[in-house]
Amino acid sequence: MTAAPLPVSQFKYDPVDTLPEHQPWCVDAPPIRARMSIVDLTVDISEYSKPPPNVPDPPKARWGTLEFRVYTAVACVVLPIMAWIPISLSQPSNPNYWQFQGRLSHGWIPFRNVDNSDAQYRSFRSNFLLLTFLAALYLFCKFISTRLRTPSPPSANNLHLLPYNFVCALLFVLGLHGTSALKILAILSVNYLIARVCKASRAGPALTWVFNALVLFANDRYAGYRFGDVLPELGVLDSYQGAYKRWHIVFNLTMLRLVSFNMDFYWACNASDLQEYRHKRPMTHKERKASHPTQMYSFLNYVSYVLYPPLYIAGPIMTFNDYLWQHRRPIHIPLRTAIMYGLRLLVSLLTMELVLHFMYVVAIKDARAWTGNTPAQISMIGFWNLIIVWLKLLIPWRFFRLWALLDGLEAPENMVRCMANNYSTLGFWRSWHRSYNLWLIRYIYVPLGGSRRMLLNTALVFTFVALWHDRTFKLLAWGWLVSLFVLPEVVAATYILPASQYGGKWWYRHVCALGAVANILMMMGANLVGFVIGTDGVRFFVRELFGTAQGIVFFAAACACLFVGAQIMFEYREEEKRKGIYRRC
Repeated sequence: MTAAPLPVSQFKYDPVDTLPEHQPWCVDAPPIRARMSIVDLTVDISEYSKPPPNVPDPPKARWGTLEFRVYTAVACVVLPIMAWIPISLSQPSNPNYWQFQGRLSHGWIPFRNVDNSDAQYRSFRSNFLLLTFLAALYLFCKFISTRLRTPSPPSANNLHLLPYNFVCALLFVLGLHGTSALKILAILSVNYLIARVCKASRAGPALTWVFNALVLFANDRYAGYRFGDVLPELGVLDSYQGAYKRWHIVFNLTMLRLVSFNMDFYWACNASDLQEYRHKRPMTHKERKASHPTQMYSFLNYVSYVLYPPLYIAGPIMTFNDYLWQHRRPIHIPLRTAIMYGLRLLVSLLTMELVLHFMYVVAIKDARAWTGNTPAQISMIGFWNLIIVWLKLLIPWRFFRLWALLDGLEAPENMVRCMANNYSTLGFWRSWHRSYNLWLIRYIYVPLGGSRRMLLNTALVFTFVALWHDRTFKLLAWGWLVSLFVLPEVVAATYILPASQYGGKWWYRHVCALGAVANILMMMGANLVGFVIGTDGVRFFVRELFGTAQGIVFFAAACACLFVGAQIMFEYREEEKRKGIYRRC
């Protein structure tokens, strides 16, 4: 399904959640400026508005210099070519067109077919209107319910909404998975029993991980089980499997919430003192990691969190503590914020539709219809497949996050950078499936020792991520490749060319851009292996690239273009800092 993020080595963690004070903030729209600037395209994440300590002021803008005018001219020439290559390969005049024509469908844009052959995105695209209706119905029913059952006197919290979430969650899962909801509730009950019985014992985390790992492997091995296979008399229950019978596919995300609840409860049981935030300002994301009184880890709150309808199918992932804090201390989400976020979703949807109607790269990739193509054409097939992977994940995540925002909950933003706006291996994994990144840091990376054993823990984390996605060698190869590709950047940034020592040198930015080129090539290679064409496809591409003079010339030109792109990405981040936006990706 998704690529996973790299743990952030600098992250400080305390199971008791002894948290520092932060600048006040609320979930609000970005400040309105007199003039639009390029960084208005940056996804707003409020907790990144405060500069980290010891960060020097950004240099004067370079956009108007001769150097960056040359970079801009190169981008204006190269980017249209990058778009035209896959468009030309998608025309009937392509000699290989007949090989993938059968994978295309009739599109809604006149005179164009649509490449709807990606099964994962096709499922979301085909059910988009139904999901929109379901979200609207859920929000309408909740609005009516809160109007009819407003606490008297009015409450400062939203804990009274948890029973509603509980009932809606059960009805939602029953409609979605039919009688398989009984299997899900059975797994949830065993997991809850482990937490309540073990309490502060170290056996709790161990049993939690073992149980959930066994469930994942059993789900995969038996394809979600059948009642009739357990007991023939129960076979009648298999006749109603709901709107989406493959409940075990969605369960991968549910498993993350099960671990979150049990680990948060374990830390709450071991907390010597619980922090009660009495200040009136909204709590920050880091503060919402703090433990609650143990009596608040009830079965009702547990089920309403694990099966919370807006985030159940695809996330983003919230921790249990965060979910409960947002009911204990509700945050104000202005309507303008939701509207602007909805516009981002709409633009993403339309972008994906244009790509699928004019670039049939998924069908070309699946049919391996690249016989006779040049290295440039093959590389663009791979590149635009990665763009589609990014979009097909971004769109559902934004849809379900918008649903949660309209319901009053702020889930973490999963994608904070475009796939093509990354030059750092570390930064890429921090910005890609960000809520999963935060989950991995909290529940795996830091408990294993964090940055004290960074390389070992990184390898273990990516092995888990690969197995969590799919129990295949292709994903394992991806996980190990990513772990290996992290090493050069860490060694260079820490020991060879640390920014603290060389950051002021005129040549430092250019050397970093060369390193960025290597990073981009490695990241594209790893993700092509894991999520696009596999190891065989990458071997074919490498042969075509380095086995001919044409391929070597193209590779040199591509590296030069990536160098230009890295310089533009550097300056874009400097521009963000000038506007008060600080990111580590």
